[in-house]
Amino acid sequence: MKIKHLLGIGATAVAVVACTTNPITGRSSIQIANNSEIEAMALQQYKQTLTESKIVTGSQAQSVKNVGNRIKSAAEKYYSSIGRGADLANYKWEFNLIQDKQVNAWCMPGGKVAVYTGILPITKDETGLAVVMGHEVSHALAGHGNERISQSMIAQGLGTASGLAIKNEKTAAIFQSVYPIGSQVVLLKYGRNQESEADKMGLYLMSMAGYDPRQAIPFWNRMEASSSGSRQPEFLSTHPSPGTRVSGIQQDLPKALEYYKVAGGKI
Repeated sequence: MKIKHLLGIGATAVAVVACTTNPITGRSSIQIANNSEIEAMALQQYKQTLTESKIVTGSQAQSVKNVGNRIKSAAEKYYSSIGRGADLANYKWEFNLIQDKQVNAWCMPGGKVAVYTGILPITKDETGLAVVMGHEVSHALAGHGNERISQSMIAQGLGTASGLAIKNEKTAAIFQSVYPIGSQVVLLKYGRNQESEADKMGLYLMSMAGYDPRQAIPFWNRMEASSSGSRQPEFLSTHPSPGTRVSGIQQDLPKALEYYKVAGGKI
């Protein structure tokens, strides 16, 4: 009982010290892991993935870079406007297109993005890409990786109220459980609350970048249709149900359209 009581006090202390609020969605989360460690491991994992993969060049790859840079610029402008530009100061953005039939895309902590060619028939154009990349970049900006790692740290009794870094090998083991990335399997294990937040945040980011957020619903409908009669794409494996997603997007569209109009979009 005493141990449980102490653990409860410790968890409460961690929550008080390390509660992070998303400046776009307002959602709060516990993030006690060391971001520098996470970003270093993410960079290593990203380099390994690129080494083991076929990187695509040409017009399709350029579209990925174009969309990525517009979303990056929109995020930096927004964060700077609210006095949180420092949040993105250590990001070293990179956008690559990988030749792979997987219907997937992801963004590692620190801004390392990969899009697989398997998703391009569904995105169709740069606006469709903006839906995907806005969503994935949002996972990184919202610190979802840190949140998942922090949850594991607390569950294993590794977290501290001061947020001190834990031993590298333990951090690495937890990181690998959250980001089991390789050339054949790429699946970032986020929870449904995080996926819903990435939907909202991604919708706003693509709008800030000048992409029509109304195209998000047709994209997600195409994505859902692509899984009919076959195994669901990894990209959808932990996401909300199609109905829940569309309902959320519809609810968020008015605000997204405001951002879109400010960015020069036609309503």
